[in-house]
Amino acid sequence: MASPNSYKLSCSIPGHEMDVRGLAAAFFPDGAFTSVSRDRTGRVWVPNSSPDRGFTEMHCMTGHENFVSCVCIIAPSDTYPRGLIATGGNDHNICVFTLDQPQPLFTLKGHKNTVCALSSGKFGTLLSGSWDTTAKVWLNEKCMMTLQGHTAAVWAVVILPEQGLMLSGSADKTIKLWKAGRCEKTFTGHEDCVRGLAVVSDLEFFSCSNDATIRRWLVTGECVQVYYSHTNYIYSLAVFPNGQDFVSTGEDRTLRIWKQGDCQQTIRLPAQSVWCCCILPNGDIAVGASDGLIRVFTEVEDRMASPQDLQAFEDELSKTTIDPKTGDLGDIKMEDLPGREHLEEPGNRDGQTRLIKEGQNVEAYQWSVADSRWMKIGDVVGGSNQQTSKKVNYEGKEYDFVFTIDINEGGPSMKLPYNVTDDPWLTAHNFLEKNELSPMFLDQVANFIIENTKGHTLGAAAPSAADPFTGSGRYIPGAADNRAGFGADPFTGTGRYIPGSGTPTGAPVGVADPFTGEGAYSSAASRQTSTNIYFPKTDGVTFEQANATQIMAKLKELNGGAPGEYRLSEEVLESLEKLLVSVCNPCASEQPTTEQISLLWKTSHWPEDIVFPVLDILRLAVRHPQVNDSLCGGDTDDGVALCNHLLSLMKPQGRPANQMLALRTLCNCFSGWRGRALLLAQREAVLSHAADLCSVCNKNIHIALATLVLNYAGSLHGQPDLEAKAQCLSVASAALESVQDKEAVFRLLVALGTTVASDQTAQDLAKSLGVMSQIAKYTSVTDPAKVGECCQLVLKELQ
Repeated sequence: MASPNSYKLSCSIPGHEMDVRGLAAAFFPDGAFTSVSRDRTGRVWVPNSSPDRGFTEMHCMTGHENFVSCVCIIAPSDTYPRGLIATGGNDHNICVFTLDQPQPLFTLKGHKNTVCALSSGKFGTLLSGSWDTTAKVWLNEKCMMTLQGHTAAVWAVVILPEQGLMLSGSADKTIKLWKAGRCEKTFTGHEDCVRGLAVVSDLEFFSCSNDATIRRWLVTGECVQVYYSHTNYIYSLAVFPNGQDFVSTGEDRTLRIWKQGDCQQTIRLPAQSVWCCCILPNGDIAVGASDGLIRVFTEVEDRMASPQDLQAFEDELSKTTIDPKTGDLGDIKMEDLPGREHLEEPGNRDGQTRLIKEGQNVEAYQWSVADSRWMKIGDVVGGSNQQTSKKVNYEGKEYDFVFTIDINEGGPSMKLPYNVTDDPWLTAHNFLEKNELSPMFLDQVANFIIENTKGHTLGAAAPSAADPFTGSGRYIPGAADNRAGFGADPFTGTGRYIPGSGTPTGAPVGVADPFTGEGAYSSAASRQTSTNIYFPKTDGVTFEQANATQIMAKLKELNGGAPGEYRLSEEVLESLEKLLVSVCNPCASEQPTTEQISLLWKTSHWPEDIVFPVLDILRLAVRHPQVNDSLCGGDTDDGVALCNHLLSLMKPQGRPANQMLALRTLCNCFSGWRGRALLLAQREAVLSHAADLCSVCNKNIHIALATLVLNYAGSLHGQPDLEAKAQCLSVASAALESVQDKEAVFRLLVALGTTVASDQTAQDLAKSLGVMSQIAKYTSVTDPAKVGECCQLVLKELQ
């Protein structure tokens, strides 16, 4: 009779021909779950009413060209009321299936290596992780965002309940928290690859690692608990509905059940790698392993397997062999082991392991609290005293070790022979050269040899040792290995020149712009209207204000103290002044000359502490068609050079005056078609650099940043470039986290409205990123009224 709250085998499910790598509970039918395998298939299993209380295969899915490594269920929708099944594989693809046909409904392509993790969220959002070191956000069959920042394979991903928050765990030993596509926090603590993640609540999550620990984290960054019990890599986690208890599986052949913070039960399986687990709707636990079987365990007596099946499971377990190197049983010395009489003493805890000597063999037993007895879990082979004189023959020679290395799972394996007297670096070099592998893997292969032969003078082969490319070590080729406000105002003096400032009353100004100027845009505040006058806004917003006299006065002042090699002649200063006058006065008779434009470009490379008045001239000049054509695209390389130069001035540690003027110059580039084309081509780099300035505490920078996002949104309106729109949404959302100035907030709201206007996919993505909850606080803003009104219209668009 099982004791209360102890799990026993319910059934074993054959069907897959190779390792079962992923499991997920399904929404339909009731009690069903999905599995995926290295046999390239996915299968849906439903409970049957037979006496064995097992599961029947309902549906088999094919479509991957290589092994399938992960699976998740996409929640039911109006279009797909039974939900969808997403699978990721070694062919770099994600296949999405219905329950109606074996072939994919559609395939998502974009990753450059194995897709090894999947998670689904609200509104059909899908998050994927890959060996290519990235995670990707998908919606409506399109890649919306690529999350970059990890330096090694992304082994685990999960979407948190709070919209817009996502987690990724990597072989670089870190976990990253992403909000609206940007990395908000990096969690460190694990000492090896992070292999699994599981949600506890809006505020907490679990992680597991190759370091054999499980950690519980707050999303704010604190690790609140570390759980120890596993003796080898931990591959997967699943949390019970109460949000506190959970289960884990790993390379130590075990399923472990954790309750109230303690490992209360350890179930060993007759398979080396227990790859995956999931909690079924009725509270049972399904696990998949390297022997190709799925096993279901239950704590409900009525659902437990028959006594005959339970005994057969125990017998199978007792016949397995255990390698002490992978089972973490220590260095075994036969003469020190007790005999069978040692089993007469009860164990201290569930899962406790005890080794005994039986003749010339070593047997391993595990204490079962449920049955109050020691259960044999296998025969131990490979104790050090058994191997001191053994060698392995390979290609006519004897070696201490011959490692089996599988670079591409499913492909041909390679052998790496090694003697403990050899140089591991030379051995690694010869292995790479012989197999025509990139020399970039030299450090990793050498370190693999060192780690897996450390402290050994063994003579036997280690076929099950950690594989540096795949297998139990899951070493990723090329993965890193860590072992081997403005502050003080820069302008002084009465009537000082302030870059980009407006002109005094009566001074000539550019054309009035509803988004710029001292009064900003407040026409909506003077009347009540339900008409959307705010977005979509497709014409570029520019920064027009200028005081040519003050700009030139500051330029001449700074030129007087400039280093000799940068000091400008009177002739050059006169040319720049003529250029400034011609670009500020639409009616000017003289047009900018090629020589003037060339001088402006050269002078814009002045030292960063004195360049700001030149940048102000550049900011005004790029509005002129001739200058726009010349600097933004007369030659493709010229345009890229302009972009790169402005981005170099926008680095977060740079000077705020330069940051602001570089942003304003980029905004003004949108006034010409060549400038617009250039910035659309350089969009990813420009917006990424701009987003880095969100945290700078300066309202002028924030307004310029918001205007840049708005101009991008306007240029993309009506275009099918969903990835570009996703970046606009991401940067706008990130900026709203730190921007306080109401004018900047208003422009970001207009950017959001322009991006989602008449675009259902962009609307769905915005909702999945949590934009609605993020901007709701602005609905009540009345000063200025345009902020509240625009916000209400954006929310209306998203409903």
